[in-house]
Amino acid sequence: MRLEVTRKSDLAVRALRSLADHRGRVKGPVLAETVGSTSGFVSQVLNPLVRQGWVRSDPGPSGGYSLAVDLGSVSVLAVIESVEGPTDSGRCVLADRPCDESGTCALHVPWLRARSLLLRELDTTSVAEASLVTEVE
Repeated sequence: MRLEVTRKSDLAVRALRSLADHRGRVKGPVLAETVGSTSGFVSQVLNPLVRQGWVRSDPGPSGGYSLAVDLGSVSVLAVIESVEGPTDSGRCVLADRPCDESGTCALHVPWLRARSLLLRELDTTSVAEASLVTEVE
């Protein structure tokens, strides 16, 4: 697992929160402007959220995106994994090789502990609770 949240994951959380604020259908370009992105990138990010059933996508002139769930029931980890894929790559944190109990690196045990704490925090934090990320200047 990487120790970073990509722009896609950040955008997915911000888009979900924005949809919750709008309480209705939002056109792609409006949502993109609200979250500071492009319509094409927002569409890419929202596709996995639509597949999960968290967002509804209605095509056509009167269509748009709308929230389909209570954000208190969706964890930040679930959003990250829906957009990025599984967080457990099974790879060593230090070397590009499989990580297993035989021949472990010096950071194996502390990494497992830290990873467990991080995943638990992301899994127990709902999107409704997540703070909006602002850029640090």
